[in-house]
Amino acid sequence: MRKEIYFNRRNFLRTVGLTLAAAKFGMIGYTSAQASEIDARTTTMNKSQTNTSFDTLKQIDAGVLNIGYAEAGPGEGPVVILLHGWPYDIHSFVDVAPLLASAGYRVIVPYLRGYGTTRFLSDATFRNGQPSALAVDAIAFMDALHIEKAILAGYDWGARTADIVAALWPERVEALVSVSGYLIGNQEAGKMPLPPQAELQWWYQFYFATERGQEGYGRYRHDFAKLIWQIASPQWNFDDATFDRSAAAFDNPDHVSIVIHNYRWRLGLADGDPEYDDLEKRLAQSPVITVPTITLEGDSNGAPHLDSSAYAKKFSGNYVYHLIEGGIGHNLPQEAPQAFADAVIEADHMSRHSHPMAPV
Repeated sequence: MRKEIYFNRRNFLRTVGLTLAAAKFGMIGYTSAQASEIDARTTTMNKSQTNTSFDTLKQIDAGVLNIGYAEAGPGEGPVVILLHGWPYDIHSFVDVAPLLASAGYRVIVPYLRGYGTTRFLSDATFRNGQPSALAVDAIAFMDALHIEKAILAGYDWGARTADIVAALWPERVEALVSVSGYLIGNQEAGKMPLPPQAELQWWYQFYFATERGQEGYGRYRHDFAKLIWQIASPQWNFDDATFDRSAAAFDNPDHVSIVIHNYRWRLGLADGDPEYDDLEKRLAQSPVITVPTITLEGDSNGAPHLDSSAYAKKFSGNYVYHLIEGGIGHNLPQEAPQAFADAVIEADHMSRHSHPMAPV
């Protein structure tokens, strides 16, 4: 039976804080009231740009890729894999990772295919951006690191990837944190026209459908990404150094090909790899996600997104939704790192306790 539970974050933070003890979880309370609204402005740690970089990057062969990734926290801690979106990179989690590491988690932040130091192992491999391919990358990455099960958390492309892994391989997912909720789609749905106002929000997708768009993104990808940042997070006053740090990831030699193919595939304008046909057939059924899940939304998200009520029933296990207030946009983990880290710890707690506990 589905249990929809709403966590009392104030009691949680007041009682245990974001410490190693929190990772071990003492007496933490649930309420069954409305989905919570959390004001990021009241938490000083939500100020982004606190940490400038990850200490070191590692590389590992996984599937068709050599994946670049950052890692923090104790090697024996519960594993959290943080997945970034477009047009962003691993630095979306540069302030989240130390918060989770200090709470005892092993935090792993990979570059997706087409970003940063991640490279294809073979020049002959199809530069495929379809969502199921990114999910297979995540499984291959876990296998390469000998990680049987992990908490997955992400936004944008990263949330979609985490959603797919949770739907198709729930045995590999301890818990899920997904910004903007259920993002699993399919080509047939993508072919359906939307009302004009909704289509307007996807303007870049139609631009990418043209040869002009492919050439334009290749030539102006940094300018393009900065524009998306501004539109998607209208109240986030990021500086040039913050943007430039992430924009370097878009100089990956496969970046443009992956991005263009991803958006063309969604519209049915580009073929996928037949290797993933069976997975796509399963995803076309909009599978329910059964693992414990927290979905988040920023109150100033300028990117296309659904209201939480539209997807709540797609999560059949323990489920919580939080609206993060304070002018928080699409890049939620970078704009509100404390709230995102709290959600990961909360999701971990949900996975350990299948029944609601009495409020403290």
